[in-house]
Amino acid sequence: MHRILVGLDASPRAKDVLDAAIDLARRTNSKLILMRAIGIPVELPPEAYALPPSSLEGLLEQEALRYVGKELERVPEELRGPVKVAVGTPWQAICQAAKDENVDLIVIGSHGYQGLDRLIGTTAAKVVNHADRSVLVVRHGEKLTS
Repeated sequence: MHRILVGLDASPRAKDVLDAAIDLARRTNSKLILMRAIGIPVELPPEAYALPPSSLEGLLEQEALRYVGKELERVPEELRGPVKVAVGTPWQAICQAAKDENVDLIVIGSHGYQGLDRLIGTTAAKVVNHADRSVLVVRHGEKLTS
């Protein structure tokens, strides 16, 4: 294993996902590629409707890059790979990034079935079902053991 894509969603469980990925990268001497995929939010502030689509996408990308950059600070230097940000359907963006970066493994967090997830399924489930490579799903509070 040489390259691991880590899907982060800025939720409370993202810390556990990154911790598990760092632990695995240390054990396998792999590089971590941190990624934040953002779907266009259903609820937008009224002023967002006045923006051209490219401005909204740019704003979301900037926020995502700030978040991923902050998370990258937690990753030991020797494990750092590139960072990726995508605006679009998160599960599709993660699967595409895994192909583009030719990663060996995707690490993502599990999600509870709440709200829309009950109707359309979680990002984690869709990545597991559609990725063309292995996926490790980290549950909140779960730690890898030696």
